[in-house]
Amino acid sequence: MARAENDTWDLATSVGATATMVAAGRARATRDKLIDDPFAEPLVRAVGVEFFTRWAAAELDPADVDVPGAAWGMQRMTDMLAARTRYIDGFFAEAATAGVRQVVLLASGLDARAYRLPWAAGTTVFEIDQPQVLDFKAVTIAQLGANPTAEVRPVPIDLRHDWPSALRQAGFDTAAPAAWAAEGLLGFLPPDAQDRLLDNITELSADGSRLVAEVFLNSGVNAQALNAATARWQEHGLDVALDDLGFPGARNDAATYLEARGWQPVRTPLNQLLGEHGLPLQPTDGPEDPDDPEQAPFARNYYCTAVLRKAD
Repeated sequence: MARAENDTWDLATSVGATATMVAAGRARATRDKLIDDPFAEPLVRAVGVEFFTRWAAAELDPADVDVPGAAWGMQRMTDMLAARTRYIDGFFAEAATAGVRQVVLLASGLDARAYRLPWAAGTTVFEIDQPQVLDFKAVTIAQLGANPTAEVRPVPIDLRHDWPSALRQAGFDTAAPAAWAAEGLLGFLPPDAQDRLLDNITELSADGSRLVAEVFLNSGVNAQALNAATARWQEHGLDVALDDLGFPGARNDAATYLEARGWQPVRTPLNQLLGEHGLPLQPTDGPEDPDDPEQAPFARNYYCTAVLRKAD
């Protein structure tokens, strides 16, 4: 079923289930010793989507659940998440070195960074997501005996509502720099909502604030690849509908949009990131037309970090 701007979900349905899928990828990457996220697999198990639990536990083989040579699949996702996790972890480490002590995780889902990273003394991590998502994660992680080194403050609100006010009410200081993460988020927003999100981040950010984001250059083509992959997964037990989760229509390039608003962005193409970590690259061309984006739906995606320099 196609997305609607007022739709609802939980961690086992619709776009909410992508948080569980991503956590399953992090769990598998942890088993493969590519990253270290001890909370990922327990969180996936607690959600209870059997297909993702089996992937997290290494009970499914990529050859059985993925289309050979396809641009997307559970193994492709796991490789990408290993590189993405290292990249964003590094972003936060650099922000801490620069003295940033406010962190905002937008649509944090089952991301456990607030609990697993060695945060600098005095750091506050604000997690923004729907109330039931934050409650579920907090309860599950507490049962695992987590001992975060930062102060973790939940901001239980849907990003489609007035989240800037909720963030301020949670204690966010607009006079101090912040490090923002929009991980796996922009491609699931309507084009105008993406712009509003970046505008709000800019308005809330003090000079020296930092942002990391994952950018899909062609969300429609990416969605087609995801649809094809999930069709195969459903043959092997996935009982969650993960098709048509994006929003159609042209959208502004995030890095270019940020640059026009005072940010200094740096783009890192997905294949560059994969290559730096010794992981398999995304296909970049096809036998008929190497410039056809449908031949390389994910290779053209990139990651972006940016620092805000407001005019005096």
